[in-house]
Amino acid sequence: MHVGILIDCVLPAPKYGGTERMVIWLGAALIDLGHQVTFFCREGSNVGFAPCVTIDRQKPLAAQIPKHIDIVHAHSGFPYELGRPACQTIHDNSYEPRTFHQNTVFISENHAERHGGKVWVHHGMDPQNYAEPDFFAGRERLAFLAKAAWRVKNVTGAIKVARLCRRPLDVLGGSRVNFRMGFRVTFDPHVKFHGMVDDALKSRHLRTALGLLFPVRWHEPFGLAVIEAMYFGVPIFGTPYGALPELVKPHLGHLSADGAELAAAVSDASRYDNRAIHEHWKEHYSSRVMALKYLEIFERILDGEMLHDAPIEAPPTRDRQLLPWTA
Repeated sequence: MHVGILIDCVLPAPKYGGTERMVIWLGAALIDLGHQVTFFCREGSNVGFAPCVTIDRQKPLAAQIPKHIDIVHAHSGFPYELGRPACQTIHDNSYEPRTFHQNTVFISENHAERHGGKVWVHHGMDPQNYAEPDFFAGRERLAFLAKAAWRVKNVTGAIKVARLCRRPLDVLGGSRVNFRMGFRVTFDPHVKFHGMVDDALKSRHLRTALGLLFPVRWHEPFGLAVIEAMYFGVPIFGTPYGALPELVKPHLGHLSADGAELAAAVSDASRYDNRAIHEHWKEHYSSRVMALKYLEIFERILDGEMLHDAPIEAPPTRDRQLLPWTA
């Protein structure tokens, strides 16, 4: 099968870009499984293992996708004008109602349900650019992995949890002073900000982390940081919103919207089996597992099936207010 992956951005995104990284991992896994992949993306893209064709947004898309592409997998809106087998994956939430094509895939069961859909595929991660897990490392520090400037990611909540359990915290994805998304300055010397991090720096901190703090205050569509932590055998301590309850089972971490309860769970982090957490990642969240699930969907579409019976009329899926949190 020759899969065309359509995304309106430059590939790769070196430090932040969950969707960009996911489509690269998917493409590489499809090739490893014996298929062909071509990326259709913005000028300047280069993934190294598959051709990247620059899409000219001033020209009809149908004229730019070669006939030998069997199916187009879009990540920037459904390509209605193609008139050939295609599907799209939705990665976000929206304040507004939206209508989606029948061949729409969501990224978690919760994400699908909130949009009125029924087809979803969890993201999978390619460990090739990460260090090997170290299951015997001394684990003292906590990690927060998200764009700290986004209020929904709740870096202030993570800092409070770290203080409550008297653990140092590495913030991977933000700066100590932030003026762009509402003024925030953090003086705590036990909290270290590392800015936007690449996979090497991320590996250095996650492979020895005691736990990942992920106290989001929105319905997380998936949570790529969660499976990155799982790969390193790191338990997750987060809120019970969005996809997190389907990802974080009891042997993988603890979920609560109460910071004191999360701090108590962190204080008992030694009860989690780091190797078992990694094995759970291997079984459920590798890029190979993701690619196999997408191949099943591609085959259904190529056989003439629609993933949903009718266009999906999705209600707003993002709250104007932050979801509850107590610290």
